[in-house]
Amino acid sequence: MTEETRQKPRNNGAIVAMCLVFVVGMTGMSFAAVPLYRIFCQVTGYNGTAQRVEQYSNTILDKTIKVTFDANVAPGLDWEFKPMQSSVSPKIGETVQVMFTARNKSSEPINGQAIFNVTPLQAGAYFNKVECFCFTDTTLPPGETLEMPVVFFIDPAITEAEETRDIKVLTLSYTFFEHDLPAASEAAALEVKAAGSKS
Repeated sequence: MTEETRQKPRNNGAIVAMCLVFVVGMTGMSFAAVPLYRIFCQVTGYNGTAQRVEQYSNTILDKTIKVTFDANVAPGLDWEFKPMQSSVSPKIGETVQVMFTARNKSSEPINGQAIFNVTPLQAGAYFNKVECFCFTDTTLPPGETLEMPVVFFIDPAITEAEETRDIKVLTLSYTFFEHDLPAASEAAALEVKAAGSKS
């Protein structure tokens, strides 16, 4: 056996190993892409993504802006989801709380995650959320209705930027998607189901 023949299996093994590393790396990147994109949107307001803040506005202008609400449920999620008010007209910079309701119409506990955006898209960077149900998953037992608050204000800087200063109406839109139950919630749901079957 020549030296060249002996080296071929080793070369083939190295190629297979490199291909496996590439496939595993690309799979990992695909899972990381969604949360990284969400973080990017939340930081920059890109694609109409509202900003998450921890303090209230300390400037309130003597000018109002209308905010309308839109609530949607993704296909396959057996929930009813809606805003408790169709719109509000706060002063720019004023902190406002609005409420949404979600009801699980199914016979099983369901975990949901809401995604959101603001239109016009260029206004997303000025829509600041202090509190929102969209920051975490929401788990609803069968038949349960939950009231969920959103606390927000519109950054007064919206009146200064050329692309946003003439905006009179914003729309805050949510879509709830089904999301895997956390392990603890799933275990609790199974216990409730087992207790019900015994009675």
